[in-house]
Amino acid sequence: MNRLRSLLGPASDRLRAKRKFVDADALWSSSRRTRVRIWGDWGAMVGMFLVAVVVFAALFAPLVAPHDPYEQVLSRSLRPPWWAGGTADHPLGTDHLGRDVLSRVIFGSRISLMVGVAAVLISGSAGTILGLLAGSLGGPIESIIMRLADVQLAFPFILLATAVMFVLGSGLANVIIVLGITGWVVYGRVVRAEAMQLREKNFVEAAVAVGCTPGRIIVRHILPNIVSSITVIATLEVARVIIAEAALTFLGLGVDPRIPTWGSMLADGRQYLAGHPWIATFPGLAIMITVLGINLLGDWLRDTLDPRMINGQ
Repeated sequence: MNRLRSLLGPASDRLRAKRKFVDADALWSSSRRTRVRIWGDWGAMVGMFLVAVVVFAALFAPLVAPHDPYEQVLSRSLRPPWWAGGTADHPLGTDHLGRDVLSRVIFGSRISLMVGVAAVLISGSAGTILGLLAGSLGGPIESIIMRLADVQLAFPFILLATAVMFVLGSGLANVIIVLGITGWVVYGRVVRAEAMQLREKNFVEAAVAVGCTPGRIIVRHILPNIVSSITVIATLEVARVIIAEAALTFLGLGVDPRIPTWGSMLADGRQYLAGHPWIATFPGLAIMITVLGINLLGDWLRDTLDPRMINGQ
């Protein structure tokens, strides 16, 4: 009995040492520092403002858009923006079918954000689970998961997405599925690497010594310490998915072209670039502004959620 106590005593001490990694007081003080730090970071403020504008436009598109994005009036087709000789009724001009460009850009933000968030939820969940299994359990499970990741990385994204979309067919749901299942690798590899490092820490060894099951160790001791990395990756992946959705739709493999999306607007305006560039310019600017804002916000999250900053090191 004394020998058992001598073994569990140091183990219990190491188990309590895990508070250095996930400590409530440290996280609370870090959150207060975060609120102060963001106002001193111009990049973060610009990124948050741009993302807020896009999210507001997506949520309140029917109230913000001046016209119906589906309404076609051929008599007002190819009108220029108001500062280039157009009218204030169509401040960004109209396309070849007389549809208001501003209204279509605003409604297009809905599709882009919906696809970006939904696809990241799918890929993030799958990649995190597989990465945790590979990094925490090791052995054959790790080999199978990592070889699967290597096989997927061997295929160019456009080729893989084209093949899957050819089988499933075009559509909003299929685009989300394709972008979700093809984006798990980045999460899986990062989570695996961090899980492999964490399983060698004292608090994980202590949890094993006191008889914690592998599932409890993963959920209670490893996962909380990699949430910050997952959050940063997910933020940056939203921007990548938005670009990927626009690329697939531009190629005719994404969302139904009748639905106003930034990719379909680029596809419609490519043949009018010479004489009527505003048709493709403004959806392209919308993509650039959205991705820029998300990337700036992601960079700030990466610096803010650094564990060394949380621990005050």
